[in-house]
Amino acid sequence: MGHNTIEVQPLTSCIGAEIAGVDLSKTLSDEQFQDVHDALVDNHVVFFRNQEITPEGQLEFARRFGTPEVHPIVEGSNAHPELIEVLKPAGEGASFGTGWHTDNTFFEKPTIITMLYGIDIPPVGGDTLWASMEAAYDALSDGMKELLDGLVAVHSASVAFDPRHTRDKYEGKHSLKYKYSEAVEVEVEHPLIRTHEISGRKSIFVNPMFTLRIKGMTDAESAPLLKYLYEFSTKPEFFCRFRWQEKSVAMWDNRCTQHYAMNDYVQYRRFMRRVTIGGDTRPV
Repeated sequence: MGHNTIEVQPLTSCIGAEIAGVDLSKTLSDEQFQDVHDALVDNHVVFFRNQEITPEGQLEFARRFGTPEVHPIVEGSNAHPELIEVLKPAGEGASFGTGWHTDNTFFEKPTIITMLYGIDIPPVGGDTLWASMEAAYDALSDGMKELLDGLVAVHSASVAFDPRHTRDKYEGKHSLKYKYSEAVEVEVEHPLIRTHEISGRKSIFVNPMFTLRIKGMTDAESAPLLKYLYEFSTKPEFFCRFRWQEKSVAMWDNRCTQHYAMNDYVQYRRFMRRVTIGGDTRPV
């Protein structure tokens, strides 16, 4: 798709693009915002370099896409509950988003877009990977597509946010703080194959962090099929890798991606600011 007001440089043949010619500290014109929006839908994840963004500015830009969410478990900043300050002190291992996942699929109406702003970035390490679930779906055999069509997956935060394994965060002893709510235990159902409401393209909509099982099957019966989909959909052919710099922004479409935060910079401090944007409808 052509863009009149921005420069879009794809990173791979199926996912990821860097956008130039945009100053996110200023209010974008309707035309430029539409170009950014279209580039995001086309490329699944987009990146901006050298952006000066205040917390208020980040929220203002996010609101152009939808409603910023207040996470039911992870505590936001005091001034702006919608913004999560993702701090990893030097000497502490990364522990947020460090496995393949799609943000907040345990919501009844899952997050559609995430915006992450890099403020304090280590000199090396801490890259993030994104995988295209659309490219993965397209690469499935016709027989597998037929098998998956109509299946429903059950999602929950009960494993990822299990208080038994993340007690230090619930007790306020970690740089990232959790608060327990009923959202931890709730189970929700989403189609295993999702159709993007804007592009109309299909993608695989399960992830190992929040998907428990396939509806109508036991955990044991679901496990082999889900394991295959997790491994298949995150093959290198389907992903891009982003090296963070200070003042970089990443925005990604959770309707058609998974992502993975590298935990390879224990000796360094990193500080990011995240906002997620809520969906208006349940996936179909």
